Parts: sequence; structure tokens; C-alpha cells
Amino acid sequence: MVSKEKGDVGKFFGEIDGSVMAQLLKSGLFKRVTLYDYQAMCKNAHHHTSGARPLLSPFYGLLAIIKWFFSHFVMFLLEFNICGLWHNDYVVDAHRQKKVELMQPCNTEYPGFMYDTSIRETNSIIKCGRCQKMFVLQQVPNSNLVMLVVQADCDCSRQYAPITLAPREVKYNATVKCNRMKSQKIRRRPESCHAYHPHENAKDCGGACGIAVSLTLYFICLGTSLALR
Repeated sequence: MVSKEKGDVGKFFGEIDGSVMAQLLKSGLFKRVTLYDYQAMCKNAHHHTSGARPLLSPFYGLLAIIKWFFSHFVMFLLEFNICGLWHNDYVVDAHRQKKVELMQPCNTEYPGFMYDTSIRETNSIIKCGRCQKMFVLQQVPNSNLVMLVVQADCDCSRQYAPITLAPREVKYNATVKCNRMKSQKIRRRPESCHAYHPHENAKDCGGACGIAVSLTLYFICLGTSLALR
């Protein structure tokens, strides 16, 4: 999408303006479908134990202090630069590694939106409290793109929540999970090959191999680099 804000460029339109996307879904221009990712990675759920037990004995506090002192002392030895005592010109910046969250394989589902190519043009007005928003949509010929022009002076974020493509983890019970691991998922192949388009010129493809190097420009660059040395 095209926007004055650089952070909005390249994002899904439903995340920026949920009101217009909801109206397009309601009118049937887009159809919501559910897609699954069987090779996703999710955050590992940590099970924290109760921290009240160490308070019952003072020895746990003493052991924690010794462990803290020993770990910081080891980090000091690892980050200490002996060469800096003799060579002051070298500066070593030691950075501690950031804590990396553990990930585990999982299955996720996320929404997808199919465009109805039979609708080439549409427009509508969305009422948002004291103001109203108008938009016009038109299909770009010979492509799968659409041009959408929205009136941006009316804020409908309070009435309509953004529509995101964020994946959601799918939880299975033990029986379903075991059956899914045993079954072999076969990917469905397309019904036909789409390697040709009538509006494309096949002669324009592969023309980069015919580009030749200019010997004159090559020797000029070589002579300039030798002269600068």
C-alpha cells in the first residue's frame, strides 16, 4: 500500500484500516479463508515454580549471593582484556549476550483473503460516529492488483478493530496430535501450469546473458586504480 507514513508501506491493509477491510469482506469482494502452517515455531511455555520455599531457610539466600558473586567474577575474567595493559590503542567492547527465548515446533493457523475477480469496481460509505468515510476500489487490468482510494480524514479506529494476519497456535489433544504425526501430508499440486501469459514477451527474458563488458571502460578503471596507488 502507498502511504505518507513509511512504517505503513508494505503492511497488510487490514492492519492499517480495519473499517474498510471489514466493509470489503461484508460486500463479498474478499473472502476469508483459514490457512495452516505445519512448520511454525512457537514460544516455549515456561512453568514457573513457587518462589516462597527459599524464604523458609536463610541458607538459600546465602547460596544465591555466592552464586551471584561467582557468576559475575567469571564474567569479569572472560571480558577482561590483558592486551589493553600494554596496548592502549585497542579498545575492546564486551557485550553480554541477550537472553534468547526458547522456541518449539508447533502448528499455527492464520487468516487469508481471496479476491473475487468478478467484481471489477465498487465504492461505499462507512459511517463512523460523527463522520463518514468514503472509498473507491477498482481492479488493475491484466493483473491481480486493485487500486483502493480511501478518504483519510475520518478516524474509525474506535468502531472497527484492525484485521491482522497474526498466526495463532493450534492446540491438539493427545489423540489428534498422535494421528497427525503418523499421517503423511501430501501437498496438493496445481491443476494446470501457469508458465505463459499472453501479454508477456518471451524474447525479453534471459537478455542479461548478452551484456558484454566494455574493454575501454575496464582499462580506464584499471589505470585509475593503479595511478592512485
